[in-house]
Amino acid sequence: MQHIIDRFISYITIDTQSDSSSETTPSTQKQWNLANKLVDELRAIGLSEVTIDENAYIMATLPSNVDHEVPTIGFISHFDTSPDFSGTNVNPQIIRNYDGKDIVLNKEENIILPSSYFDDLLQYIGQTIITTDGTTLLGADDKAGITEIVTAMEYLVNNPEIKHGTIRIGFTPDEEIGRGAHKFDVEKFGAEWAYTMDGSQIGELEYENFNAAGAKITIKGKSVHPGYAKGKMVNALLIANKIISDLPKHEIPEETSGREGFFHVNHFNGEIENATVELIIRDHDLKHFEQRKQLVKDIVQKYNNVYDNCIELELKDQYFNMKEKVEPVFHIIETAKKAMEDIGIKPIIKPIRGGTDGSQLSYMGLPCPNIFAGGHNFHGKYEYVPVESMQKAVEVIVRICELTANQ
Repeated sequence: MQHIIDRFISYITIDTQSDSSSETTPSTQKQWNLANKLVDELRAIGLSEVTIDENAYIMATLPSNVDHEVPTIGFISHFDTSPDFSGTNVNPQIIRNYDGKDIVLNKEENIILPSSYFDDLLQYIGQTIITTDGTTLLGADDKAGITEIVTAMEYLVNNPEIKHGTIRIGFTPDEEIGRGAHKFDVEKFGAEWAYTMDGSQIGELEYENFNAAGAKITIKGKSVHPGYAKGKMVNALLIANKIISDLPKHEIPEETSGREGFFHVNHFNGEIENATVELIIRDHDLKHFEQRKQLVKDIVQKYNNVYDNCIELELKDQYFNMKEKVEPVFHIIETAKKAMEDIGIKPIIKPIRGGTDGSQLSYMGLPCPNIFAGGHNFHGKYEYVPVESMQKAVEVIVRICELTANQ
């Protein structure tokens, strides 16, 4: 277990935040620091065909050790962390034999991880939990997944009596800004299917995700002295507010769960002459997803009719529900499910209220459901991961490799 802790900490203490405003791949130069370290480590543990391309996509191979034909499968994780919260100077805390009480993250700033509010903590009484120090995110999303894949491959290299086919692994940049699969070479990867190790709590197995789009609404107003503005001023801020108010009031992230879709306004700024509203649109059902996009178009057109076409809408699809691509090869879900059950884990099969590299890769020809990596409360200071969950994820990977070779 200490080996997993040491490896995980060596990854999370390297800042790899991505940046959606950047046009490069990877979007931040600092992602190369971990990428290059991973390449060295993969070679050191004995993998072959270790490559890193000009965009920092990493691939490697564990060759088959059986003499019969076995499908080539893959495991994928991303090494960037979310730009939503600082990933600089991550200072992890290790809580051994967790007692179920509130965890003090930062005594000086009185930052607490309360078990009464984050009650998932109570599943892990008696276990070892790694937390933040309250000033950064942790980076378990998805450096826990990377830790698990590397550790599983190392275990298979060191235990050749465990039979497996050819295993491909891939590590990607920029997943947190929606670009993780954009330059992933599926043909070069060469797997029949793969799994992203990018889920949350132990047992998660996911093959459904949101259909996703992003909208940017730009309003051009007219500024006139307010004392003489009647019939002349066009206040872009007020128009933006009207547009937001016309969205369904209860179809927001704070009030939805399961397969319920939402509109989420995540950026709003401006002044009288210029205002910008950015929002994301999410729904598991494709028909409802299209209706949501149409509603945004209709609202914009409504106010363009009133305000002389002063509003511009940029609406882009981001990714789609992988269910359509995974269901025809559902045996890959059954294999993961059996692997979990074989090591005493109860599978939690549920839709992802988000997306992974796997959702895009599935539409690129690589069916790619998602397996737990163990972390909780991603993208913020309350993030934590139980070490035992990471250990179990390693065992799931190993067991999937075994099952695939024996089918």
